[in-house]
Order: sequence, then C-alpha cells, then structure tokens
Amino acid sequence: MTEPVWVLEDPRAGTAAQALGIAERLGLPLRRVPLRWSRWASLPVPFPTLLGLSDDAAFAPPWPRIAISAGRRAAPVSRWLRRRGVRTVHCMWPGLGAEDFDLLVVGSHDGAKKTDNQLEILGSTHRVTAESLKAAPRVPRCDVALLLGGPVRAEGMDPALAARFAREAAGLGGFLFVTTSRRTGEEASQAVAEALQGMPHHLHRFGTEGPNPYLSLLAQAGRLVVTGDSISMLSEALLSPAPLFVAQPPGLGPRHRRLLAELYSRGLAAPLGAASPPRHPPVDETGRVLDAILARRWL
Repeated sequence: MTEPVWVLEDPRAGTAAQALGIAERLGLPLRRVPLRWSRWASLPVPFPTLLGLSDDAAFAPPWPRIAISAGRRAAPVSRWLRRRGVRTVHCMWPGLGAEDFDLLVVGSHDGAKKTDNQLEILGSTHRVTAESLKAAPRVPRCDVALLLGGPVRAEGMDPALAARFAREAAGLGGFLFVTTSRRTGEEASQAVAEALQGMPHHLHRFGTEGPNPYLSLLAQAGRLVVTGDSISMLSEALLSPAPLFVAQPPGLGPRHRRLLAELYSRGLAAPLGAASPPRHPPVDETGRVLDAILARRWL
C-alpha cells in the first residue's frame, strides 16, 4: 500500500507550498516526493515524462489516488502519473499540456488562457489555515504588522526603500511589529532598524533565534502591510480579516501588477499611503480548491 496522496515537491519552497497547502487540507496520509531536477528540466517538454528528474526511484507502483504538483517543471511528471491512472491536480500555468490535468489551479493574475479543467483563484494556494492562525502564540502587542519580502532575483531589498516602507507603516499609528524574510537581506533589515529608532516597534530579523512570529502577526495584527513583491505573502494575508495595505516597490512584473489591481478593485487591499481599506471576510482560496477536489469524489 502507498499513501493515497502524493505531493510532487519542487525544491523551491514557495512553489512546493502551493501543492502542500492543498494536500494537507485533505487530511489524508500523504507522501512528499522530492523532485530533483536534471539538466533537461529547464527545457519545455511537450509530453508526459520523467526525463527532467535526476532521480526517479520514487516513481514506482503502487500508485496514489491523487498527485498534487506546482510549477512548470513538475508538469510533465504529473502528466506521466496521470497516464498511470492517477488523478492530478496542478498549480500554476504549466506552459505546455495545460489540458492534460484533472484539475488545473491558476491564479487570475497569470492572465492564462481558459481551459475546461481550470479553476481560477485569487492569488496562490498556501499552507496557512484558519486553524493555524488560531493556534499561533500571541505577541505582546501588534497594532500594525509590516511583512517585508524582497526581489526574487536580486541581492536583497533596496535599503532606502525598506526604510521608507518602515516609516510609512509606522505612520499608521500604534505599535509596529516588523518581520523580514530570506529575500529582504541584512542591509535592508539594518536600514529598517535605523529608520524606526525612537518609535514603538519590534523588528524580527529573518534567521534570528526564537520562533518565527509570522503566523502570530497574521492572526493578531490590527492592520497588515505586505510588500507587493510576494504573491504568496499577499495570498496568506487575505486569510486575515485585518485591513491590508500593500507597500509597492518599483519595477513589479505584469503578474504582480494584475494581482494588485484586482485586490484594489475588489476592496481587499489599498496601496500604503492611501485611505484604509475595510476589514473583510477571510479569503480562503486553498479551501475553494479543496472543495473542488472533494466535489469530484476522487478520494
């Protein structure tokens, strides 16, 4: 016997989290299958294959009932499993073979063409749940939370920009709790610390000792400020009913700009510096995907 659910786990944490978030919601035994890529994985592959894997030893029967994947490189692997009778759920636009999945989960910001198997969502799926927010330990105080991301392919956030975001977030009033991420960088973190001197705040730097307060901030903050370079953090923040502000760095790509435009038009967020958006019911797009899977009675 094998686990009924396999997660094809991309090495990139943000990509893997989209598949894991769906799988964990199913509440069934699951197997995390690490995907190690060969040099062929970077090529656009139009057919189902394991060619892009440097190690395919895990891909042997018995097969699961459902496989969940995310990212373009995992798409041919998922399609290969589908040829063996496995139901497949794939997150993110795969490029080639988009119709060759049982369920294709695509963010509206991708601007992808429509397919019959497609479920369009706002933002991306993730691992944050209402239950995990309720269980998060409380921080002493958090009137405003600033969640700093950073560029995907650069040496950290611009320090002057990070300092400006910190000052503007502090201008919302009350106690400011700031947390940085792997992509923020030490120089930007230090700039934030200097910009907030003398103001009521706490700065949690990525990689420091102690528990990560990220879930606590999502659960507890009266207002949230998230940098617009992180689709995953914006998606997770929507699970909180707190008013959401976006600190928008320059040079965002079209996918990010489309997501921000939709958030603003739906009243779910506002640019930092604009009038406060209202509180809103939690937006749980991962739950929508779960409902779609259960409605199909694949498990």
